[in-house]
Amino acid sequence: MSDVNDPCLGCAIVRGGVHPPGGVLARAPGLVLHGVASPSPVPGWVVLTSDQHVRGWYDLDETASRELGPFAARVMRAQREVLGAEHVYAFAIGDVLRHFHLHLVPRFADTPSHLRGRGAFDAVPAEHLSPETLEAAARRLAAALAR
Repeated sequence: MSDVNDPCLGCAIVRGGVHPPGGVLARAPGLVLHGVASPSPVPGWVVLTSDQHVRGWYDLDETASRELGPFAARVMRAQREVLGAEHVYAFAIGDVLRHFHLHLVPRFADTPSHLRGRGAFDAVPAEHLSPETLEAAARRLAAALAR
C-alpha cells in the first residue's frame, strides 16, 4: 500500500493533482468538498477537506472552523434530499491520512447492515460501486450545492 501522506493525498486533491470520482464538488472558505478517493460501496460518499495542510479539526483556522458546521450540514441535507439518504454519518478519524478531512457517508434504506456506520469503510471489493455510479451521484450533489 502506498503512503497517502508522502506526498499528501489531501493536498493533492485540493490542488487538483488527484481527481477522485466526482472531483471537487464545492468549496467554502477554508474547505473543499470532493468525492471519496477510495473505492466506495455507497453512492454520494463525499469528503470535506481543509484547503490547508493541517492535522486535525483542532488545527483549522478560525475561518474554516466557522464554516465547517454549516457547510457540512448543507451537504448532508443535499445527500438526503437529492440522493434519498435516510441518514448521513460524519467521520473524522485521521489515523491514516494526516490532513484534516471529514467523511460524509449517506445511509439508504437498502444499505446492508454490515455497511452501516463505520462498517462502510470495511466493504469488500465486490461491494464497491463503479466509478461511473459514484461520478453520477457526485454530479447530482454538486448541482444541488450550486443552487
